Amino acid sequence: MAASKKEMAGVSAKPAKQKTLVIVESPAKARTIEKYLGTHYRVLASNGQVIDLPKSRMAVDVEHDFEPEYITVRGKAAKLKELTDEAKRSTAIILASDPDREGEAIAYQIGKYLKEKTKDTPIRRVTFNEITRPAVQEAMAQPRDIHMSLVEAQKARRVIDRLVGYTLSPLLWKKVKSGLSAGRVQSVALKLICDREQEVESFIPEEYWTIDAHLRAHQHLVRAELALFDGEKPSIRNESQANSIIAALSGKPAVVTDIQYTDRSIKPKPPFTTSKLQQTAANRLGFTSTKTMKVAQQLYEGIDMGHQRLGLITYMRTDSTRISESALRETHEWLAQYFPAQTPDSPIRYSVSNAAQDAHEAIRPTRVDITPDEAARYIKGDHLKLYTLIWERFVASQMKPAIIRTYTADIQVGEGLFRASASSFLEEGFYKVIRLGASKEERTSHQLPLEKGQTLVAEKIQGLQHFTQGPSRYTDATIVRALEELGIGRPSTYAPTIETLIERYYVQRDKRQLVPTALGKIINEILSKNFPEVINTSFTARMESMLDKVEEQKVDWVSELKKFYFPLKDKVADVMHALEDMHGTLDEATNETCPKCGKPLVKKLGRYGYFLSCSGFPECTFTKSVPLAKCPKCGGDIVPRVSTKGRRKKFYGCSNYPECDFMTLYKPTNATCPKCGWFLVEKYDKKKGMHKACINPDCDYLHSSDDGKEGA
Repeated sequence: MAASKKEMAGVSAKPAKQKTLVIVESPAKARTIEKYLGTHYRVLASNGQVIDLPKSRMAVDVEHDFEPEYITVRGKAAKLKELTDEAKRSTAIILASDPDREGEAIAYQIGKYLKEKTKDTPIRRVTFNEITRPAVQEAMAQPRDIHMSLVEAQKARRVIDRLVGYTLSPLLWKKVKSGLSAGRVQSVALKLICDREQEVESFIPEEYWTIDAHLRAHQHLVRAELALFDGEKPSIRNESQANSIIAALSGKPAVVTDIQYTDRSIKPKPPFTTSKLQQTAANRLGFTSTKTMKVAQQLYEGIDMGHQRLGLITYMRTDSTRISESALRETHEWLAQYFPAQTPDSPIRYSVSNAAQDAHEAIRPTRVDITPDEAARYIKGDHLKLYTLIWERFVASQMKPAIIRTYTADIQVGEGLFRASASSFLEEGFYKVIRLGASKEERTSHQLPLEKGQTLVAEKIQGLQHFTQGPSRYTDATIVRALEELGIGRPSTYAPTIETLIERYYVQRDKRQLVPTALGKIINEILSKNFPEVINTSFTARMESMLDKVEEQKVDWVSELKKFYFPLKDKVADVMHALEDMHGTLDEATNETCPKCGKPLVKKLGRYGYFLSCSGFPECTFTKSVPLAKCPKCGGDIVPRVSTKGRRKKFYGCSNYPECDFMTLYKPTNATCPKCGWFLVEKYDKKKGMHKACINPDCDYLHSSDDGKEGA
């Protein structure tokens, strides 16, 4: 009996399988979920992918149905061992990676690996569209198997991206320089940016003028613009024409001949999808797409709210505007309590685009009662700004439209008809909750203190010089919109695509604009010229559609890839043979000599664009920036420079500094002013957009009179 007790004691001393292991992707998500599940669960983070394709080679067996070769990600062996050890001690394993294709693929790979190690331990899958206690507990009560259609769609995406990237990239390595890359989506995005840059560079602004009248109505000053002159819409090309019209109107009485008004209803916008969130955050907050997604991920995974951790928003990768019925009811009840006059009779349901996968809801707050003011007790800075945008957009989407009345007055001054207008709210509607998400102009009401037949005092009639605006360069917001409209990429790919182009130094950000580098232009030219059937929007969109059909189990992706890959492989072989080696041709001889050794300087293409290097390299390592223009003060070279103080701001200055202190914050163009010979620069402001101007403050060529002086 004593021996039996010892044996029993020995058995009880062994660690018992008591807990269920839950595997998520991030530590923040793990901390939040573990608090909801209690002591019978152990929640660990995989820190993203632990099993994936190697980075050093294609790792796709093209001869056997494009089967990919997966390995343990470098540096993740210890993490995989931690997950395995914990899985062996657990009664069950729950795979809870993100609720999208990539998350499903991560769950599949981890589950497949752990199944081999734990044998009989049950493994199931759950997903959380929001990380709140009710949502997590509900999901845990309904575990499911892996959705293999999602895994296959993600597998197909990875394979096709590998085939394109690892087939085209070696061509660039051999013909241009090592370290370059091409990609199915990134190369099309680069083409869009390069095509737009060509339009920007070829655009020549044209001068035109408008005429304004400052009219006194009792204590009010009204500004009106000339709409008709001698019964026709004026086309004023220069200052002389403007002055002629002003002279004809000066001294004439100003009489209000007509006042009319129109009412219009402005409906609220649907709640955010991923692309619309990135666009709005870029426009309203100045966030890059990557920053928006990083902050949104943290809001989704969980924020310490003092007495609890809570995911403040639903999953942030979605292309649907659908809202759950429970969220609709909760929001409608909340609005009826706090904004009864702006609450519609029933919740508003938005139609879902045919192109949307509709796997998830729109991006919304998990609890509508956590207003931005309430959230401000726990979150600050970028997190509060982005949460405020999301909360405002969602709550506004469930409110009544705003009704705006616009008054338009016609004012006759001699042969000229001037028009003034002003708008005001009849009903504020959803704008009641919009603060950060609306511009000051959108929220401001203006009155028009005029009456029909009223005589006004024309205090001033003036001409205003303008220049036609060319096409705008892409920004994070507009390139995301373009990719979405063309059906290229998915919510999870927009931000990584932009960052890849910047990391490869194909594109640079300049005042929020995406500008192709010299290297980017060369890569785009090679790919567009030789592979137009691949580097185009229709092919890429067609591939996205094919991947959606794989998820819907409507197409065999292997047979589709066979039609695409083998002709591409043959085409690359032909181009590899026919395309001239550009390594030497990219270097340009110059008339300059090295100040250190006296050998000729050569213009070379580097990771950051062109630079001048000594031809005696590696014995002589002298380099310098390529001159962008001639200094108008001393004839030296204008080169890019970076300030040594503060935020190291970029500017353009004379190479003869400190003897010559000429500098400008505006980037020189390759054009010179035909009037004074100084160089033209690129300028940008909200009123005129991107435009070219002469750098000479005393020259009027493409130069507004209100531009500040700089230089000397």
